[in-house]
Amino acid sequence: MPSINVRSESFEARRDRVFGPRTDEHRRFREDPGIVAFGETWWRDHYEWLLQAGYTLRPRYNPKWTRPWLGTGRSYEDYEEGQRITYSGNMDATRTSDGSFVSLKLIDPINGRSDLQEVRTNQYLSSEPLASDPRNHCAQISEVIQVPDDENLQVMVMPFLRPFDDPLFATFGEAVAFFSQLFEGLQFLHEHRVAHRDCTHGNIMMDASPMYPHPWHPIKRNKRRDWKGKAKHYTRTERLVKYYYIDFGLSQRYRDTTHPWPPLELPVHGGDKTAPESQEDKYNIPCNPFATDIYYLGNLIRESFMQKYYGFGFMKELVEDMVQDDPSKRPEINEVVTRFAKIRGSLYSWKLRGRTIRRKEWKIVTLWRYPPHIFRTVRLIATRKSANPDP
Repeated sequence: MPSINVRSESFEARRDRVFGPRTDEHRRFREDPGIVAFGETWWRDHYEWLLQAGYTLRPRYNPKWTRPWLGTGRSYEDYEEGQRITYSGNMDATRTSDGSFVSLKLIDPINGRSDLQEVRTNQYLSSEPLASDPRNHCAQISEVIQVPDDENLQVMVMPFLRPFDDPLFATFGEAVAFFSQLFEGLQFLHEHRVAHRDCTHGNIMMDASPMYPHPWHPIKRNKRRDWKGKAKHYTRTERLVKYYYIDFGLSQRYRDTTHPWPPLELPVHGGDKTAPESQEDKYNIPCNPFATDIYYLGNLIRESFMQKYYGFGFMKELVEDMVQDDPSKRPEINEVVTRFAKIRGSLYSWKLRGRTIRRKEWKIVTLWRYPPHIFRTVRLIATRKSANPDP
């Protein structure tokens, strides 16, 4: 298949080229929303090829699959096989060689600059000696597979991860450990002259597998993957986790010879639209992308912790500096790491073991949850679990 010029291809045309034209799918979907439809059909049509490549999709995507709820009077939502993927470009799978769960991402590196950039950046960060560096918090790809019937498409294989704040943080120590890894990971990227440019809430994940005795379902994360009840879990203090940056589609890697330094780039619109340099009146003004990364992390801590929970005042001064309107006045990541180390060292054990309380939490709920937290804390102290659960 010849390459297609992305400049002359509309979004609808590209969607139809990859996932097929939408003919009577809307009608069939209205009749039964549990059917395999729209972007899901691409994965179903490539089920056998992926199986030969070493990856097994859920039974729903087997071409021989039939809907188990037909004739039962029950909703498709009651069945594991009725769970639809939320984004057609991503899919979960099981690696047949070792039974581990992975994420598959369909990319179009020929016609999409962001997809090409993501592959190149991921391959660089997944190469040695970077891959073995413990400070590397980038979700590393295990392989990139060429789709046999479309030279424009590839499938990128990555770890199976979970949003960083699901489940919620139980203690201040767990949040502090998250901040530590967040800053360490960005310091690693910036040392290797990689600006993420979209290190926002949706692009930070965690390997939560140590927390879950039974794997969680990729769509209904509160349920077990085998659909046999609730996905129960330990706390982050009981089972240490590692956090990862994902989605390097907007990232930029700079060579050692890049001059001048720091580089200046036009802003990009990622998940966080609040950066001052990304506003409409400044959108045509080049800015330092490394300084924008600093803003994103500061704003994430501000919005996801300081504004949602009580007790994070110890981060106030640092975060205020990280989100300054003038990018040149924001601290570089090395300064952020140094200042945060002092903050972390100033926190007493009783603070780190303290329970995080959401600002919207009812007082009666706070009182109800207090005794279990005390009992759990006593048990964690008795078993010598660190108040700062950072691996």
